[in-house]
Amino acid sequence: MLDDGRRELLDWTKRFQIISGIARGLIYLHHDSRLRIIHRDLKTSNILLDHDMNPKISDFGLARIFGGDQTVANTRRVMGTHGYISPEYAMHGSFSMKSDVFSFGVIILEVVSGMKNRELPISHQFLNLLGHAWELWSKEMAMELVDKSLGDSIMEVQVLRCIQIGLLCVQERPENRPNMSSVIHMLNGDKSLPKPRQPAFYPHQESSSSTKNCEICSNNDISITLLEAR
Repeated sequence: MLDDGRRELLDWTKRFQIISGIARGLIYLHHDSRLRIIHRDLKTSNILLDHDMNPKISDFGLARIFGGDQTVANTRRVMGTHGYISPEYAMHGSFSMKSDVFSFGVIILEVVSGMKNRELPISHQFLNLLGHAWELWSKEMAMELVDKSLGDSIMEVQVLRCIQIGLLCVQERPENRPNMSSVIHMLNGDKSLPKPRQPAFYPHQESSSSTKNCEICSNNDISITLLEAR
């Protein structure tokens, strides 16, 4: 966790700026770039901040380029970071733009809460942040998810909207997740959002059978609370 001085650099306005900037970066990769790029390892440690706290997506070592009308690809070697990879990728080696959307949803919930997805207290009843966020949202207690250090900088309507968008992005089935164009409209709009379904839990459970025929090649998951300007 950050000390109080460093936390003050990431008030709610800055955090929303980071969320929106990452979304715009993914729009470029998925839709506006000459070649469609799937990052495959989107996580907070791969988001760099400049002096104005503008986010830059980095580390394209695992990225794949889709050509023509290609929307989905498959691999027998799953490469990514526990806590951020989508369930269809972890289980079946199937990845698409919706895989990056899932990772983005995890990042949103980490930015809002200041917690790492897979490092809730041992005494906590949930294995991960996704389950915790879902339970609070289902009980209409979503504001309890918010990082207490944000204090009076919170814009409650905007925060709740981000939590709901995060939950929409981490739904288990890829076809139920929004694309990044829709996410941008959701972040900047005021229309009501669809209700999310229960999020995927699978990729965050420690099960020897869960990664059968797959090799997870990275375990480096770092929360948004560790982001620093560079």
